Amino acid sequence: MKTNRPLIGVYVHIPFCDGKCPYCDFYSMRADEARLEAYTNALCRTAQAWAPQWHGKTADTVYFGGGTPVLLGADRLRRVLESIRANIALTADAEITVEANPAAAQEPLFRALHKAGFNRLSMGLQSADPDELRFLGRRHTVQQASEAVQTARDAGFTNISLDLMLGLQGQTPERLKRSVAFCAQQEVPHVSAYLLKVEPGTPFDRRGVEAQLPDEDAQAELYHTVCTELAQYGYHQYEISNFAKAGFESRHNLHYWRDEEYAALGASAHGFLDGKRFYYPRDIEAFLQGQPPVADGTGGDPEEYILLALRLTEGVRRSVYRQRFGQPLPKALERKAALLARGGLLTDDGECIALTRDGFLVSNAVIGTLLDCMD
Repeated sequence: MKTNRPLIGVYVHIPFCDGKCPYCDFYSMRADEARLEAYTNALCRTAQAWAPQWHGKTADTVYFGGGTPVLLGADRLRRVLESIRANIALTADAEITVEANPAAAQEPLFRALHKAGFNRLSMGLQSADPDELRFLGRRHTVQQASEAVQTARDAGFTNISLDLMLGLQGQTPERLKRSVAFCAQQEVPHVSAYLLKVEPGTPFDRRGVEAQLPDEDAQAELYHTVCTELAQYGYHQYEISNFAKAGFESRHNLHYWRDEEYAALGASAHGFLDGKRFYYPRDIEAFLQGQPPVADGTGGDPEEYILLALRLTEGVRRSVYRQRFGQPLPKALERKAALLARGGLLTDDGECIALTRDGFLVSNAVIGTLLDCMD
């Protein structure tokens, strides 16, 4: 389907899980069948209510995140996807992702999801080391993870992503290399690798886990290790924490990082449409009652574009910036970028300003320094 309007994404939050991991800060809870059904119906009603605002827009991605979205079940997920299709145009090749845990892998489930139109799976592996899995409170084994990938492939999924977590208690480069090798052996085309961050209020926070994690130098070594190892297996880095075989970059997440627009459904879901940001509160009862999202200001200004674009290895493109904002990058930013490039934190080829691997490790500081030049 061709369109002259920019393509958008659609994010759907499914806030259900069969048990919360000790590091997790996402909005999630347990639910019985009645609550799952009520939430499904609320998502479908909300998609219909958005129809006037979605009119004339076309989406090329739909992403079901959580929580553990597959706990909703294949039939309910199909109903929500059909409701979205009925109210917004989707491209014929739309990337439609659902998150799953390896322990939740079932052949009938994956086959039903693929038949319903889902074509990408994102699995929370986190590690291929049994000790690290126990530390993270994960309920799957390494063998179950391998079986889940094969089950998904047998069901027809070719676009599969695995998550890895870095900076764990006792993690060494050698352990991390084995986890990377596991991902490569499963022949998945996408890997996400995130440094563990202990969020306030989580069990890890209450237990003081942060003091037991590798220090900054050790984290830097682990980050360099995962980048180097994945590159050797043919995964190119396209974002701070994301690596893919050619053509398998997450199109949905690229909407975020390129500061493009996306619709949102579900309790705690955030969206960005028509230049305005909004979110649904972390309150499932409010969502079930049909309360509207909360306005969260405007979006898409030059500062926000630079903030997000610098997460990507493609970085800030001068031609894109000029096209979007009708002016060149500020001269003060250009001068600061030149200094940071001489320090090895940036590269600048005349068109793109991008963070180096060392720059990614201190991305908040580097990006903050550049944004200070926008005044």
